[in-house]
Amino acid sequence: MTRKTVRIAMNGVTGRMGYRQHLVRSLLALREQGGLDLGDGTVLWPEPVLVGRREHALLALAEQHGLDPANVSTDLDAVLADDTVDIYFDAQVTSAREEALKKAIAAGKHLYTEKPSATSLDGALELARLAKAKGIKHGVVQDKLFLPGLLKLKRLIDGGFFGRILSVRGEFGYWVFEGDWQEAQRPSWNYRSEDGGGIVVDMFPHWEYVLHELFGRVTSVQALASTHIPQRWDEGGKPYDATADDSAYGIFELDGGAVAQINSSWSVRVNRDELVEFQVDGTEGSAVAGLRNCRVQHRASTPKPVWNPDLPATYSFRDQWQEVPDNQEFDNGFKAQWELFLKHVYADAPYRWDLFAGARGVQLAELGLKSSAEGRRLDVPEISL
Repeated sequence: MTRKTVRIAMNGVTGRMGYRQHLVRSLLALREQGGLDLGDGTVLWPEPVLVGRREHALLALAEQHGLDPANVSTDLDAVLADDTVDIYFDAQVTSAREEALKKAIAAGKHLYTEKPSATSLDGALELARLAKAKGIKHGVVQDKLFLPGLLKLKRLIDGGFFGRILSVRGEFGYWVFEGDWQEAQRPSWNYRSEDGGGIVVDMFPHWEYVLHELFGRVTSVQALASTHIPQRWDEGGKPYDATADDSAYGIFELDGGAVAQINSSWSVRVNRDELVEFQVDGTEGSAVAGLRNCRVQHRASTPKPVWNPDLPATYSFRDQWQEVPDNQEFDNGFKAQWELFLKHVYADAPYRWDLFAGARGVQLAELGLKSSAEGRRLDVPEISL
């Protein structure tokens, strides 16, 4: 085996997602398993180069995980000018991402980024076009596709379980504390639109690729975005006005005729089995998929409920569903997509979750906010480079 060291600039690793999912559970996890085997006698060894504004925090992370302190920098331009750095990864706040990605493209780095890739469709398409013109390889995080629950759902779709799919209903969210009497579990910028915050900007890109990949392209959107909690408290305990939406209620028409309805909220208390669940109903069967689990009810075993509010139910509707078995080992979804992207860069393996796919998510978020502001349903046109 030949070990090839791959230096990856990681910008934004002091944040929750950048640190936990991308550094620790993806690249460091790859190192713990001995690297990524390309299948041709080559093993990729990821070498993170930690980039950010707070040097002391970056050095603390490097020391904590046994990384070389020389691979820490607060100078993004210098890191991008380093010919030994092959890939740039971005997990910064949304408002800072577009400029950094443009710099990485200009420097000729392959790039992988959290979503949304930009704050507008025009910006997202410009990034995709610049990357295409530069001839670099690029990817956007679309982690929900690699969740065990959705992989089981995809297995059902591929096996023809549903027949003709009629509808998709999604529920996502949880209560994010305001920050006054209990510390908020999300950063305060998420609730300031001027900093790129808002649940539509955050979650509609997820719903776009989930719907597109599993059920069909989104052809129209009708959304209502709301700021249910108008005041929150920041990391320093100071109150601030929440200028971004914390809840969104969307209806999406899909190519092929199915309809999806998805509620997204950071101001809802959870009364479901998982933090996100999708119910898919088809002519031949239905399924409910979450982060890890998936339950089904086939046409042949569907009970015949009768509406009678005068009598209490003597049975559990949930007990009438069957659990879908794992039938395989499921890895961390972020790590799984990192592996595919690295194989794309170094072994030319196929890869479709690129900046153009990311632009579709930005488009849906943009149209969702416009739909809410104008109070009407909007068509979602196909976009192209």
